Amino acid sequence: MVSEADCLFCKIVAGEIPAKIVHETDRTLAFRDVNPQAPTHVLVVPKDHYPDAAALAAADHGLADDVIKAAHAVAEQEGVAASGYRLVFNTGAGAGQTVFHVHGHVLGGRGLAWPPG
Repeated sequence: MVSEADCLFCKIVAGEIPAKIVHETDRTLAFRDVNPQAPTHVLVVPKDHYPDAAALAAADHGLADDVIKAAHAVAEQEGVAASGYRLVFNTGAGAGQTVFHVHGHVLGGRGLAWPPG
């Protein structure tokens, strides 16, 4: 596993910081957001460290596909796949990214307005 010493999500992946894990594969981990913005708000991360979606896309070995598949599995497990869910990847501080380990937000369980903000 590729990790960064000071990365919050790398520490969650390593089990050094507790999180409410809802789904795990060999290459991904999904856990509840500590500041949920919807009834379902789960973060899906690759276990290897990539700072943002652009870095993941540039280095991809099928991992981006694994993250999206894991996000859909979470949506099914959480019961929001049929009614609809939003998958968001903030890339860069200007887009609202605050933890620089690529992560997808799975949001659902209520109506989601557009544009998002």
